[in-house]
Amino acid sequence: MTYQQFLEMFSFVVGGLGIFLYGMKNMSEGLQAVAGDRMRRLIGAMTSNRLMGTAVGTSVTGIIQSSSVTTVMVVSMVNAGLMTLKQAIPVIFGANIGTTVTAWIMAYSLTQYGLPLMGLATFFYLFSKNERVRFTAMIIVGLGMVFFGLDLMTKGLSPIREMPEFVAWFHRFRADSYPGVIKCILTGALVTAIVQSSSATVGITMTLANVGLINFPTAAGLVLGENIGTTITAFLASLGTTTNAKRSAYAHMMFNTLGVCWITPLFFIYMPFIIWFVKTFLGCDSPDTPVMVNGMETFPHAEKAIAATHSWFNIVNVIVFLPWVGPYSRFLTWLVPEKATPEAPKLTYLDVRIFDTPAIGLEQSRKEILRMGTICRKTTDILREALQNAGIERKRCEEIFQMENDLDVMQKEIVEFIGHVMRGTLSREMVEEGRKQIRMADEYESISDYITAVLKLRLKMHDGGQHLSPEAKQEIIELHDMVAEFIDIVNIAGSMDTADADFVSETYTKSNAITSFMKRCRTCHLARVSEGKATPLKSLIYTDMLTSYRRIKDHCLNIAEVLAGEK
Repeated sequence: MTYQQFLEMFSFVVGGLGIFLYGMKNMSEGLQAVAGDRMRRLIGAMTSNRLMGTAVGTSVTGIIQSSSVTTVMVVSMVNAGLMTLKQAIPVIFGANIGTTVTAWIMAYSLTQYGLPLMGLATFFYLFSKNERVRFTAMIIVGLGMVFFGLDLMTKGLSPIREMPEFVAWFHRFRADSYPGVIKCILTGALVTAIVQSSSATVGITMTLANVGLINFPTAAGLVLGENIGTTITAFLASLGTTTNAKRSAYAHMMFNTLGVCWITPLFFIYMPFIIWFVKTFLGCDSPDTPVMVNGMETFPHAEKAIAATHSWFNIVNVIVFLPWVGPYSRFLTWLVPEKATPEAPKLTYLDVRIFDTPAIGLEQSRKEILRMGTICRKTTDILREALQNAGIERKRCEEIFQMENDLDVMQKEIVEFIGHVMRGTLSREMVEEGRKQIRMADEYESISDYITAVLKLRLKMHDGGQHLSPEAKQEIIELHDMVAEFIDIVNIAGSMDTADADFVSETYTKSNAITSFMKRCRTCHLARVSEGKATPLKSLIYTDMLTSYRRIKDHCLNIAEVLAGEK
């Protein structure tokens, strides 16, 4: 091989692989932008139903076009406590089925149409003002790049068939015996672990099979190994996370590895089944049947057989493992025991590991904002104790101060996270959702500030030897209960996504009722002051309390308006 030949081959292969990977990225981003709201609903629908979890994992991975990203997302959600291990396992199973969609796209690659698809779709992407049309064009551009990248890799690898030294080297990886199968599996696992993209290695495997450098059984062995190699991404994502998140990563690794282990002894039974399947149901010839394309001998039927190998392996593996989700989760709990020291709750899932999936990132940040609302509501319960009992333990009051500090940190992390997410390719609806979440995080943090302000005023009164009259105490507790109920209404609407015209009307009515009662409390208090029943210092603290509750009510109303899309 001359230097010029090597340079040309290297350029085609590396350039084609780069275009292929960039095309996959464009497809993923375009699909997420078009189906972002649907993805958010899918993530929100995750339950303990194993079939539903498998369907969600399959669907999300079909949209994202990457099982690695899905499993990293699942690890992150388990790490944040948004999903249990038992819920996560079926989603991981489904992700392995969803990732095979990519192989079928490549198997039916119309490589000659790659450039025309890219060109035509680019015009729509650049000049269309309709957002949905632009993102659909982005998907087609990505698809064209995938086809074109595969075409370039095929052209780059084709000359190798005429070079005896390369052919002899590739023949060392032949799955014609069990040692050969194991060698292919290990090679596929190693290469995929390095590349961290099973889509890329499956594409390379299909290209090698298409040009005849490897036969179908060898390609099948590589694909089985690639299922093991792709788990390295989830394993790396689990480093430094909670125990449950590590168990989720191990669930993925063990599922794929055990699946390959049980199918390897049946490899020479599995291969004839795949050949029968593609002949019977896809109308294909045998994978080793050559087809002449532009004077070159190619093996396009091998690509469809490889895609079928990939799909059937994962489908059968899910069928085998799905009934054993309970025992499987208990085994993982035994395998990865709890740490001796309790793990502090962290927001580690709001990080770069899911910036590639903005729709899922926004769903996770939404749930964290809902948790801010729950924490605010908890602080009102403690505050009520302080209002009723002047001698409440300071340790109990410290819980409110700690929660307020936690909410400050949560707001900062959420805003920074959403800022990073919004740098990606997002639809107008997703951008608006991000802005709404930033506003809600700010409102909840302000609510916690005013709850803390009321507590400080109560402690100041106690430390100064001041006491609320029975009438004033009854009024402030009644006002407190009205405001706490308002927080409940807003939190429920946010968690159930039920903000509509009736909800807005209800919140305005509630807001006006709180304002009227607060004014009545102030009028009654001024009457007590004029009668000499309240000191000036007590009067100042009491009116400041009323003002703080009114501010809490205002921030609740702001959240309600954001939920209803009015701000």
